[in-house]
Amino acid sequence: MKKILIADDDNELRANLSEILTGAGYQTTEASSGKEAIEKISAEDFDIMLLDLMMPGMSGIEALGEIRRISPKIRVIMITAFATVENAVTAIKNGASDYIAKPFRINELLAVIKRAIEEARFEEGVKKLNLDYTLNSLSNYIRRSIIRMLWLQKKMRLMEITKELEIDDHTKVVFHLKMLKEAGIITQDKDKSYTLTKEGERIYDCLKILENYLSK
Repeated sequence: MKKILIADDDNELRANLSEILTGAGYQTTEASSGKEAIEKISAEDFDIMLLDLMMPGMSGIEALGEIRRISPKIRVIMITAFATVENAVTAIKNGASDYIAKPFRINELLAVIKRAIEEARFEEGVKKLNLDYTLNSLSNYIRRSIIRMLWLQKKMRLMEITKELEIDDHTKVVFHLKMLKEAGIITQDKDKSYTLTKEGERIYDCLKILENYLSK
């Protein structure tokens, strides 16, 4: 369950956001000021932060630098009034992931949060990859198809993969399986069945995001 910190001086908005996000399957914590948000981030890890741009005392912009220093991996989404969108863009240049302008729809907010989570997952996957070798592995359509098949079926033998790919020459499939295995994307058990490794599951997530981006 992803953890979200909501930092806003508007008590009613904060409570409403917490209720909406909890209902959407997130774990939420609230902070009524930039200072309190920094204290909570210092004591606990969060995946996402909704940070109001304009708060009394310490503004969202002022808090952002310290938040990023304490928790570099957190994805900060600025909440801003329409009139301060320009400031929100400045915040993005200083480390915020995105912004959402008031008033916003629930679906819009959930979409922004989902996008931030996907971006974080993609970045984490990229950091753990041998990019040259992995991208070479993913450049081939057959290898990408094998990854998708193993994600869906979980476990498949050589002849099952060959039949699903509709390729007559099984030695060609063996070659592509070898490439994926050497890249650490798949593994083979004692029953000769192929499965995705943990790394392969991360690759699948990255592949899905990349293909969605390329299809736009």
